[in-house]
Amino acid sequence: MRRFILDAHLDLSMNALEWNRDLTLPLKDIRQREMNMSDKPDRGKGTVCLPELRNGRIGIVVATQLGRVTPYGSALSGWHSPQQAWAMTQAQLAWYREMEALGEMTQITNLEQLEAQLKLWNDESIPDTDKSIGYILSLEGADSLVDVSYLQRAYEYGLRAVNLSHFGPGRYAPGTKTEGPLTAMGLELLREMGKLNIILDTTHLTDQGFDQALDFYEGPVWSSHHNVRKFVPNQRQLSDHQIKRLIERGAVIGAMFDCWAMDIRFIDMVSDPWQLDIKLEKIVDHWDHICQMAGNSHHVAIGSDLDGIFGTEQSPWDLNSVADLQKFDEILAKRGYSDTDIANIFSENWLRFLRRAWA
Repeated sequence: MRRFILDAHLDLSMNALEWNRDLTLPLKDIRQREMNMSDKPDRGKGTVCLPELRNGRIGIVVATQLGRVTPYGSALSGWHSPQQAWAMTQAQLAWYREMEALGEMTQITNLEQLEAQLKLWNDESIPDTDKSIGYILSLEGADSLVDVSYLQRAYEYGLRAVNLSHFGPGRYAPGTKTEGPLTAMGLELLREMGKLNIILDTTHLTDQGFDQALDFYEGPVWSSHHNVRKFVPNQRQLSDHQIKRLIERGAVIGAMFDCWAMDIRFIDMVSDPWQLDIKLEKIVDHWDHICQMAGNSHHVAIGSDLDGIFGTEQSPWDLNSVADLQKFDEILAKRGYSDTDIANIFSENWLRFLRRAWA
């Protein structure tokens, strides 16, 4: 029987609303509908939908809300006010609620719900095709929180993890491709997150912001979708110093499957994964490095970020859909990982983290 997988980073609602993808449909139907569209580089090349999650036994995901605010003069896409960004995240929340109404998805906000979802997926009397996808709600970049008081509102509808930043300048913290410390609002937000025991996701923080956040925040910390800077030497990936600090905090680091985050040779919208022979196994190099630093397999897992503004044109060439994450069973075994190690990477590390954080 194939293993159960927990994927800690998928932008499902963004794909549903901003890419206008009906994720309840089979992947071939979604691709067919986009065949003649050219507004985005990944049209017709998506890898994620709810049937493919079931096909891959990915029964729990950390699913995002995302609404970036871009300041005047910024070249990045985003909303021009916090209120617009908040409204987008509320539309995304409404989509998740619609998936719940259809029985397609089930929100997970506490240990009881987590264990119930695991029990469902361990029940072999029910076909996987009939099981709902459990989701833990995460906010990627905090810009959409109009002010810190909005965190309580978000917690009440089920938000359980927060990235302070995303790409570019941020209202709470600068993000990828920028420098600098957390803002005063960012420190205030961390204080409120601690009161609510919300998971701090360190992904996208600057180096200065990373250290500042870990020094300041005493609650649970993870890194949902991050690779290793030793192999891809840019600020978006984790340095050995950062990996060491995360290990010390009992964090789990989810590997992401965007080729530019896997292999330094890859250039967005220029390179071809097949020509560069970027395969799923490349991720194991990143996992190996963290495991060697930790002395065990307890701190690495999957946070695929598949369809996070890219598709097969920017994924390992031996991955056609998110269900191909199952290929890691054989890949890891060939690389000498034990059955226990593989189970840790597929789901057990995230589950252990959540049981500890939510106890």
